[in-house]
Amino acid sequence: MSRRQQLARLAAPAAFLLGATVLILLVRSALDDEPADTTTPTATAPAAPATTGTSPTTAPTTTAAAPEAFYTIESGDTLESIAGAYGTTVEELLRLNPGIDPTSLTVGQRIQVPPS
Repeated sequence: MSRRQQLARLAAPAAFLLGATVLILLVRSALDDEPADTTTPTATAPAAPATTGTSPTTAPTTTAAAPEAFYTIESGDTLESIAGAYGTTVEELLRLNPGIDPTSLTVGQRIQVPPS
């Protein structure tokens, strides 16, 4: 078999895969695009009246969320001992840290604890 025939045997499947990939990408991009004529109505709030004079203005107040507190697991720690040290329950620690396994804490692992 000549070199040209070998290349032809490999080129046909490669060209097919390339064409199929391009076709799939075009179809996916067409399906992902939103129609251009779709608009979301937005409500407009009435404009605040213009103020003149020297009346004092107050900035809106916001309440800051309580800062998060973390504890780094040390050798011999258990959720029970940590809960006792922070005056909380194991259930509260599990609620604050839904991804941890209470039976396999590792040294250096950080867990969230209730703020003081």
